[in-house]
Amino acid sequence: MANAAQSPRTTRTVRIGSVPVGGGAAIAVQSMCATKTRDIDATVQQVEQLRCAGAAIVRIAVDNDLEVEALKEIRRQSTATLAVDLQENYRLAVKVGPYVDKIRYNPGHLHHVERHKSVRDKVAWLVDVARDTDCALRIGVNCGSVAPEFLERFPGDQLEAIVQSAAYHCDLMEELGFERFVVSLKDSEPAKVVEANSRFAATRPQVPLHLGVTEAGMPPDGIIKSRLAFEKLLANGIGDTIRVSLTLPNERKHEEVEVGQQIVEDVAAGRFISAPDFGKGLNIISCPSCSRVENEAFVELAQQVRELTRYAAQHRITIAVMGCRVNGPGETDDADLGLWCGPSTVNLKRRGEKVGNFSYEQVLVRLRQELDALIAQRDGHVAA
Repeated sequence: MANAAQSPRTTRTVRIGSVPVGGGAAIAVQSMCATKTRDIDATVQQVEQLRCAGAAIVRIAVDNDLEVEALKEIRRQSTATLAVDLQENYRLAVKVGPYVDKIRYNPGHLHHVERHKSVRDKVAWLVDVARDTDCALRIGVNCGSVAPEFLERFPGDQLEAIVQSAAYHCDLMEELGFERFVVSLKDSEPAKVVEANSRFAATRPQVPLHLGVTEAGMPPDGIIKSRLAFEKLLANGIGDTIRVSLTLPNERKHEEVEVGQQIVEDVAAGRFISAPDFGKGLNIISCPSCSRVENEAFVELAQQVRELTRYAAQHRITIAVMGCRVNGPGETDDADLGLWCGPSTVNLKRRGEKVGNFSYEQVLVRLRQELDALIAQRDGHVAA
């Protein structure tokens, strides 16, 4: 079963459909569909694939009215506990609320729509929708899309910006008298995930936490990253629901659930991994293959990048391979080399500066050139 361990941290219980999260309930393992939401048959099949693998909650991304219409039919055909991931358009909440059990919004995206309205007014509207449609909410703060206000308030300290952004939205929820919410604070670096969630849990012990290492990447490294973060947090009673984010083809998406189940079971049994040298060399981060991916070739490209760069394994360099517009810009800006994958071309960046747009076939040649140049530059500095 997905819910094989108990969290010793005492939070309030948040009901997501029929699934209790927090309050001593079993840790819920969840996952997210990678199919195009408008492809109803494929998405229903994947919802069931994940549910049958043991996912307590299955998340679907909705970005426009056509996807809202698809969601209605997906809901009709499935008994799974469904969460919806809102993108830049938070106003879709009122349309999806009747068909899902939880709505996830990103505080870093609220400024994209209705700029004349305050963040507080937008959150108050989301709370009203949640109440009216019997939904829980997730405040989902992500390192790749932190609200500009908090980045400006904490310059050079993205981690504190993430924690304070989440705390501010908790303040808003409490002012509005709404308690049916969970929080997630995600980063692509396990150590930052541990630190952010530990800080937050110390100041908000009553709030259930959704754990995740965003853009963990491909197995096996993506699994190790997730374990390194989750083991430390769960062992300290921090974490009430988890999602393992892996770059996988659609037919293997259920492996996220299986990995999550194993981590929960291992922590409960006191089994932990030892990886003292992990993270000291080449680091490839890549987002999970979700419905926001603009070209499914992204998954194959990530695998090709891994094979191409094996010769650089001992160099402390971060390469980001991102498949969508949501977290792509921020994550590729933060990497030494970033590949932001669009429908037909890949935007290659070097430390946040654009190198150029290349076809999926051409980009690997240029990536190799940029990687070689970066290694030579660093070696030159060392020699000096």
